[in-house]
Amino acid sequence: MNAAKNTPPDDEHDPKELPLVSHLVELRDRILRSVVVVFVVFLAMIAWASDIYEFVSAPLTGVLNADLGERIISTRPLDPFLAPFKLTFMLAIFICIPYILHQAWAFIAPGLYRNEVKITLPIIVSSVLLFYLGVAFSYFVVLGFLFDFFTSVAPNNVTVMTDMTAYLDFVMSLFLAFGLVFEIPIATLLLVITGVVTPKVLSEKRPYVIIGCFLIATFLTPPDPFSQCMLAIPMCLLYEAGIIASRVVYRRKKDEDDAEEGGEEDKKEETTTS
Repeated sequence: MNAAKNTPPDDEHDPKELPLVSHLVELRDRILRSVVVVFVVFLAMIAWASDIYEFVSAPLTGVLNADLGERIISTRPLDPFLAPFKLTFMLAIFICIPYILHQAWAFIAPGLYRNEVKITLPIIVSSVLLFYLGVAFSYFVVLGFLFDFFTSVAPNNVTVMTDMTAYLDFVMSLFLAFGLVFEIPIATLLLVITGVVTPKVLSEKRPYVIIGCFLIATFLTPPDPFSQCMLAIPMCLLYEAGIIASRVVYRRKKDEDDAEEGGEEDKKEETTTS
């Protein structure tokens, strides 16, 4: 009888499980909000899907010689319909990145300490800006240079006629690669802030990092040396920028630690004298 009285009813829940359930519900709601916003932006841009594709393909069409029959073609029946919509959906995600990160931030911020919030929020904002900067650099600088070179070295008996889906896949891979590469300064800062490495160690590892940048570029870019160099060289420069920024952060952190240690020593001296 006592055992039966002590056992909780089946309809009661463990109070420890309630926060987990509420967190999962909140996560679901924030994911749904992000998905809805992406689809709303996508639907709002559908009418301009063809114009968006023309804008993205401008770096290639600008160097093609229409008199020689050079143009972007479609080798599959559905590509003229699907490719612009695919690009528009990717652009909708790209535009909604700040809102998606805001939802992620609103989910994790309540569980952070005040000093962690001071560090995390600027890192998230700068990460978004650097990602956009990387995509803009690849569009306005890299693509024009690459296509100008590729079309200029084509043999005289070859007419450049690029498939529209192949072009889209090529461009989106470069956008993603350069967007991620421009996050290198943030990565180096996080390594220094968390105490994994110091700016001195980052400087000492520079030769290995340069070799690693060129190796990574071979996997993230098409198999040609020009696009690989166009990615690897900015990676090296961004690594140097990360070292410079990490030195500033490291010195500030060290000064704050020294100030805290000095304050604790002063308190100990006051207690001993009293």
